[in-house]
Amino acid sequence: MENKETIAGKKYLRAKRSVEKVKEVYVHVAVFVLIMPIIIISNIMFVPGFHYFWFALFGWGLAVFLHWLVAIGFESSLFGKDWEKRKIKEAMDKETEAQNW
Repeated sequence: MENKETIAGKKYLRAKRSVEKVKEVYVHVAVFVLIMPIIIISNIMFVPGFHYFWFALFGWGLAVFLHWLVAIGFESSLFGKDWEKRKIKEAMDKETEAQNW
């Protein structure tokens, strides 16, 4: 059987990993915001006839969005980690109410 210190340590490590994932997303967004203007400006200056920056914008933008979705988005969406627990609790509450009639 695990003692309270071990359980607290595991909770701390899970929380730390979660915060690190969020931090990675913020860094990814920051790099995207800093580098994309450079790509756009260099494209417009050197190859004004073909706007290839759209490929980078949409491709990298999709990658940033997916990174956010995996690290943060699923947890905050309707079907996050707590969704199943909420639905189980709702079903149990309904069953309890039905038995009380």
